[in-house]
Parts: sequence; C-alpha cells; structure tokens
Amino acid sequence: MAVLVSLAAFLMTLIGGLAAMRVRDNRHLVLGLAGGLMLGVVAFDLIPESLEMTRHRPLGVPAPMIGFAAGFLLLHVVEQAVAIHRAHEHEYAPHVHAHGHAHAAGPAGLLAASALVAHSLVDGLSIGLAFQSGTEVGLFVALAVVAHDFADGFNTVTAASLNRGDRRPAVLLLLADAAAPIAGAALGTLAQVPDAVLGPYLGLFAGVLLYLSAAEILPEAHSVHPRVMTLCTTGLGLAAVLFIVGLAH
Repeated sequence: MAVLVSLAAFLMTLIGGLAAMRVRDNRHLVLGLAGGLMLGVVAFDLIPESLEMTRHRPLGVPAPMIGFAAGFLLLHVVEQAVAIHRAHEHEYAPHVHAHGHAHAAGPAGLLAASALVAHSLVDGLSIGLAFQSGTEVGLFVALAVVAHDFADGFNTVTAASLNRGDRRPAVLLLLADAAAPIAGAALGTLAQVPDAVLGPYLGLFAGVLLYLSAAEILPEAHSVHPRVMTLCTTGLGLAAVLFIVGLAH
C-alpha cells in the first residue's frame, strides 16, 4: 500500500521538474519562486519537523540546529573551494567552454539537488513508517509528502541547472528525485530509522537549502531583471509552502 501511494509523489515530482524546465523566458521569475519555495520549506517544514523529532541537545544546543549550521557551512566550503580552483585556472589560461561561454560548473547546485533527492528518500521512508502505524496515518503522511513534492521537483531542476548549460544532470537528478519516495516507501515498510538520526539530517538539509537560496538562487534572480516581480514570486513561494504546511496539519 505504501509503495502504491508513493507513485503519486513520483508523478508530482516529475510535474514540478517539468514545469521548471518549460519556463525559460522568465528564468528570473522561476529563480525567484524557487528561492521562496526553498525558504518556505526550511522555515515552515524542515526546521520545525526536525526539532519535533529529537530533543537531544549536545552542549545545550538542539542537535538539528547543529546539523543546520553544518549544512550551511558545508555548501559554503564547497562553493569557496570551487572559486579558489577557478581562480588558479585563470592564472594560466582562460577557462572557456566549447560554445564560448565561461560558465561555473555549478557543483554547489548539484550538491543541493542531490540533497533534495536524499530528502525525497526520507519522505518515502516516512510514508512507509507511517503505514506501519495504520492506514489512516499513512494516508495523511502521504498527502503531506505529495503536496510538497511539486516544489521538490521544481527546486531539484532549478538547483541542478544553476550556472550550467547542460541540462542532462538536472534530468537525471529529477528522475532520481521522483523515484526516491518509492524506494523510501519500500524501505520504510521493512526498516526502522530512529528520529535521533532523522532530526539532525533534516537540520543539515535545511542548512544546505538556505545557503543555496540566499547565496546562489536569489542573487542570480535579481542580477539583471526588474526586481519587483521577482520579489513577488519569492513571496508567492513562501506563501505557497505556508499554505501547504497548514493544510497538512
């Protein structure tokens, strides 16, 4: 039953990713919306859920918040390492791709998209574990997962495409993100994952998303185009996640 229900999450994730691919002429609006969705997922979903999962407080600090800081710092370190690498390349010769564009490789975006895939796996795991508690609980959790999987697919494609001309990694990661809830649901019917592990992981993932949104996606969205409409789409993304979370509860 859990695996069957997770097929809806598969379809919703694909729809979100395809929507992000189709909107090309208004890329700044897509990025603004994605930034708002990510901020909303962090503030209204991941952080509250992670804090509810575990009360463990190493050194007096909630474990999920330590994971949050570690995730933020992790993506910052990755981005700075790539920046140092590009700076050293420029000391020897211009690094220009075959089509004449000097694009960044976008590893931070790929890392964040990979984290979204891992998050979708946890979503599927949550469905499987919830069905162990009863059909009604399982359906409620599945509804909450499906409701925000559109944003997951949308954000996966947006993150994986950031500063990249090649969309193949984005397509592969979208397929992985769509399939992850099914795999997680199947695993969740067989295994038990302690909340003490899931809580810090969700905090880590929230830190990764916040860094990508604040340091990569939103600055890119506002770099060229008029900012009023972009700000409106960011606000729309935040409001959409708040509405979805409200429905789920």
